[in-house]
Amino acid sequence: MAVFQAALINEIEKLYKKKKIMVAIIISLSVIIIGQLIIVGMRTGFGLRGVGSVEFPILVLSVVVNTILPLFTALVAIDCFSSEFSNNMMRVTLTRPVSRFKIFSAKVTTIVFFILFNLFVLFVFSLLAGFLFNANSATAIGLFKIVISYGVSLIPMIVLALGIILLTNIFKNGTSVFFVSILGFLILKAGAVIFSQYSSLFITSQLDWYNLWLASSFPLNTIVNQLLIMLGYAIMFFTAGYYLFDKKEY
Repeated sequence: MAVFQAALINEIEKLYKKKKIMVAIIISLSVIIIGQLIIVGMRTGFGLRGVGSVEFPILVLSVVVNTILPLFTALVAIDCFSSEFSNNMMRVTLTRPVSRFKIFSAKVTTIVFFILFNLFVLFVFSLLAGFLFNANSATAIGLFKIVISYGVSLIPMIVLALGIILLTNIFKNGTSVFFVSILGFLILKAGAVIFSQYSSLFITSQLDWYNLWLASSFPLNTIVNQLLIMLGYAIMFFTAGYYLFDKKEY
């Protein structure tokens, strides 16, 4: 366990030094500010209500998990794997007395921490912005729904991250991984629309999984089914990614 912790701390330090966390936070905060300014402008200029303090964090979550967060997750995964392949830094990492499984797990855990930290920052600042501009609409039930929405959104984001990690172990070049990830994301988005009856099988559709938790009649069967599908994807992606990582020659 101590060896894994040392490997994890090392990966987190490397990620922190690359400043991508700060860039992701700045862009996410920009989305919150621009979104709230648009809502205020609609309210004052056109007399529209806009969204309340409860709806605004959900709106921000919907935008970010379908755009900014997957993009930066791909960039972080590329940094953790493809960039180290290209720069021969992976060879240095593997010379340490740590098994490949622990190194791979530490990298995956670091990416999960990145996603979790970004969701937490979005949750805090979108909630503050919602309360600041429309505090009268705040309720305890609404706050609970926001917490649930941001919490459960971590699971599909982890599945998406594992899929990108698999790509980083298939393609050594980071640019290739980036464009394949974007292309695959867009194809899956389009496929979920075209084949709507099978949309639950598409990873990109599962990014909106939190909506099921907000339904007036709690769809337990649908939630469990999608959870099992995501767990299946996660196991396959993790296993395939580790297999390729373990078999690579450096």
